[in-house]
Amino acid sequence: MSIDADPNALRETVRAKYAERARRVADGDPADSCCGPSSPCCSSNTDPITSDLYTCDEMGAIPEDALKASLGCGNPTALASLQPGEVVLDLGSGGGIDVLLSAKRVGPTGFAYGLDMTDEMLQLAEKNRAEGGATNVRFLKGHLEDIPLPENTVDVVISNCVINLAADKGQVLGEAFRVLKPGGRFAVSDVVAQGELPADLRTDLEAWVGCVAGALEEREYRRLLAEAGFVDADVEVTRTYDPRQIAESARGEWDESAFARFDATGGRLVSAFVRARKPAATGSSCCAPTCCSGEHQ
Repeated sequence: MSIDADPNALRETVRAKYAERARRVADGDPADSCCGPSSPCCSSNTDPITSDLYTCDEMGAIPEDALKASLGCGNPTALASLQPGEVVLDLGSGGGIDVLLSAKRVGPTGFAYGLDMTDEMLQLAEKNRAEGGATNVRFLKGHLEDIPLPENTVDVVISNCVINLAADKGQVLGEAFRVLKPGGRFAVSDVVAQGELPADLRTDLEAWVGCVAGALEEREYRRLLAEAGFVDADVEVTRTYDPRQIAESARGEWDESAFARFDATGGRLVSAFVRARKPAATGSSCCAPTCCSGEHQ
């Protein structure tokens, strides 16, 4: 999917938004409190995209700042069927919530990488890693379009509402394919469009950083996965959004008429769990996802 917005401006807008989120969490901004007055484990977040994604047990197992920094649209760690001993990479790891949850699921014989481009988020994630006592975790600085890992490194690639933020999604999916081991799994939560978003919304940078304007149309998502080399692609809708709710949550920063036009065509914005698989190597004697795991630097 091509965009009219300048990719460099888009990346800087995204980086600035997430840097500000990390600074607010690190400074203890009460507006970012994740706990409601009636229950210490239930989020007071009412955003239609990011609210109510994790169980009380999951929220209680990680540092609170990891949850406060989360801006995801799903829970890929729960949906990816992670197994002990697997190596996981989280694209756009933010404050580290999904990396830390993944590290617990894969256990001491497994490993979890987090990749992010924002210094402030990486600093917050490292603080959360230390606070949580995770030793099978490493956070990397870099871009989704150029993952700083060798090919055939990880068993599972996860991501949580981040691929929609990238300008060159085909390159992101190609990089995910490259770093996966043969037989490895792509298992991400993302915002997906069912129907064509209005062109003027596609060029709105605020709507991009709000996880809406960059949403891939479902058929395009499947096409790009196939072009990257993936097989067995599946898109499972986990939440459907009312465009009016999303427009309201934007607090007037986007053109609400664009949502009305999209809604009038029968279009939908959804959170979806997107699965695909890298084919196993020809002649391989092992079909298990944990085969050929390497050392973690």
